[in-house]
Amino acid sequence: MPHSELYTLQQEVRSLGTKERAKNSVWFFKTGAGQYGEGDVFIGVTVPSLRKVARAYAQLSVVDIETLLHSPEHEFRLLALYILVGQFQKAKSDEVRETIYDLYLANTQWINNWDLVDSSAGYIVGEFLKNRPKKILTTLAHSKSLWERRIAIISTFAYIKNGDATDAIEIARILLHDPHDLIQKAVGWMLREVGKRCSEKSELQFLDEHYKTMPRTMLRYAIERLSGEQRKRYMTKG
Repeated sequence: MPHSELYTLQQEVRSLGTKERAKNSVWFFKTGAGQYGEGDVFIGVTVPSLRKVARAYAQLSVVDIETLLHSPEHEFRLLALYILVGQFQKAKSDEVRETIYDLYLANTQWINNWDLVDSSAGYIVGEFLKNRPKKILTTLAHSKSLWERRIAIISTFAYIKNGDATDAIEIARILLHDPHDLIQKAVGWMLREVGKRCSEKSELQFLDEHYKTMPRTMLRYAIERLSGEQRKRYMTKG
């Protein structure tokens, strides 16, 4: 009996892994007890290699993609998201895009590391909601799930790139005092992008209002592109 396309894909990806790279990934993605990536499993495959496989299997069925997304191995989950993003971008109907969007939000428990979120949230959730109500982003921002909260803020990058800071600022306010550094970094990053791609005025208004109480990690990320004098002012008085 011939092997399924999914099985062939899995075997191909496993053949690309190395023990040394897997060992490094286990450390880099903080998989130890109590860390954000606790228990994650790595094969040791590079991102360029995964992107190449994603292009080769661009037409993988939604059923197989979801199976891949439920894999314990990190690289399989990342690959599933690469394929989903590609299919979303090439979709010829809102119906197909909505199916992918719904699949994504139904499986957030498997989108459970910062690279998985950052490689997909803006391209699927953000893009799908562009001309739609965005209440779901507020819901995600209030989630107990670290990764759903990160999905909320990273999704707003889709609007920041088009010069619209409104939703990014709104979600940043909700996450302003989030205790996790991965949220603090993400919010700071999006605020920095607001200043770069929308208007520095919008970023500075937010900072002037909140810099005294926002986490230092968030503040440091947000002010990276500002002048030395501006950075000193915010960090000195923060």
